[in-house]
Amino acid sequence: MPEGDTIYRTARALGRALTGKRITTFQTGYAQIARAHDQSPFVGQTVEHIEARGKWLLIHFSGELILATHMLMSGSWHIYRPGERWQQPRANARILLETADFVAVAFRVPVAKIYTEESLRRERAIPQAANDILRAEFDASAAVKRLLACADDELAHALLRQTVLAGVGNVFKSEICFLEGLSPFARVASLTAAQAGNIVATARRLLAANVLEDSSDQIVTFSGRHRRTTNNANPGESLWVYGRKNQPCRRCNTAIERCLQGPNARSTYWCPTCQPLVAD
Repeated sequence: MPEGDTIYRTARALGRALTGKRITTFQTGYAQIARAHDQSPFVGQTVEHIEARGKWLLIHFSGELILATHMLMSGSWHIYRPGERWQQPRANARILLETADFVAVAFRVPVAKIYTEESLRRERAIPQAANDILRAEFDASAAVKRLLACADDELAHALLRQTVLAGVGNVFKSEICFLEGLSPFARVASLTAAQAGNIVATARRLLAANVLEDSSDQIVTFSGRHRRTTNNANPGESLWVYGRKNQPCRRCNTAIERCLQGPNARSTYWCPTCQPLVAD
């Protein structure tokens, strides 16, 4: 599933291509969005701005409607020049936005909804901007309080709560716990305020490092980018624990372990030596 860094880079690339541009063609297979288009056609409107909120991508139009998409496991936004060959078949396209210069296509995006500013404020599933770990208005001290309020949660599960740290996903969850030397199964109630503060700081540092500018971020989004939490650019050495079951820990050589954790059975990776579970 794309995490906050991926959505941030996608929003940035889409923003560069579409912001201030007039929509010349709009197509969708979603009934709710098609009805909104019938009532207030997107064709002729301009894209005012595009933002990321955690794992949601929001496109704001001049007609005061907002298109919100969530990628889940399968979705992605691509940007092409008119006439450029698509990287996926047309049958996978769910939404198409075209301007004079670019074509933006949402492929296999499973969740797409239309909001106004008012209805967006009422929507609990989409994080507030101040909760997004990559936003300038992110309040770290408030995030620490939100984290500590999840006292009964296991740490790794709490980190996936988008109301706590919007943008942290399964990969970063495991990497943050490793870097802080904390068991992903520790109860949040066992954390000190200082530990919670370090967790929030590490989360922000890791995500921010993965949205730095490079040539792949300019316009095209389908080429992707390899996520990195270590200082090693080699794809095989770019993560500390995630995806490394039975491989040696990069610090102590203990075999990395994996299990399914939490109510949604999400994969968690950890080093049992570097991240011992201390009794509450």
